[in-house]
Amino acid sequence: MAARRALKAVLVDLSGTLHIEDAAVPGAQEALKRLRATSVMIRFVTNTTKESKQDLLERLKKLEFDISEDEIFTSLTAARNLVEQKQVRPMLLVDDRALPDFKGIQTGDPNAVVIGLAPEHFNYQILNQAFRLLLDGAPLIAIHKARYYKRKDGLALGPGPFVTALEYATDGRATVVGKPEKTFFLEALRGTGCDPEEAVMIGDDCRDDVGGAQNAGMLGILVKTGKYRAADEEKINPAPYLTCESFPHAVDHILQHLL
Repeated sequence: MAARRALKAVLVDLSGTLHIEDAAVPGAQEALKRLRATSVMIRFVTNTTKESKQDLLERLKKLEFDISEDEIFTSLTAARNLVEQKQVRPMLLVDDRALPDFKGIQTGDPNAVVIGLAPEHFNYQILNQAFRLLLDGAPLIAIHKARYYKRKDGLALGPGPFVTALEYATDGRATVVGKPEKTFFLEALRGTGCDPEEAVMIGDDCRDDVGGAQNAGMLGILVKTGKYRAADEEKINPAPYLTCESFPHAVDHILQHLL
């Protein structure tokens, strides 16, 4: 890892770190205000594919988080960028609420498969349709491969198991665009003028948030909210820079030790 430099940017995960569905993590709004009172740039990075960026922003504003749309970088944005770059017509296996983020993308007569979290669409008939497209040579683009995520009623399967099933059935590999991919973190930093060695990532997923950020050259702080489970910090090497109780504790550490 390159030598550390003065902290200039903080990347913050959303679901499981600032909020869980329609409930904020206790103290998170106030902690964000304290972080904003410093000179650091803040970006919110999320793998969520359950809703469009606009819906996500409205949810956060209802929870009284001070966040603007241009501060949010989503894996849906990264997926759309790749679809446009490849000039393909995707079969979109995403939640209907995420479709606005693909507005204007041609999807008739698909020659690619884009897969995110789509519980209503993960049935045999639709997955088999995707399988046949892939067998015919269509590329598989995974918005992310999270194993599971946190809902109010407990942990729930993420898109990862379904992406892996299609990879297994077709003997192929998906192109993953969201966390923990290095390109995702670098793209999120673009526009901040900051290098990875000047950034820290805060999240509840040891692999996708912390492991991915640290592989990109950032520091990673793991919070014990959301999908965190005991001993998660032991699942990655190198271990997280810091493991703490919640987002407010992570902000306390940044204010006291990194600025």
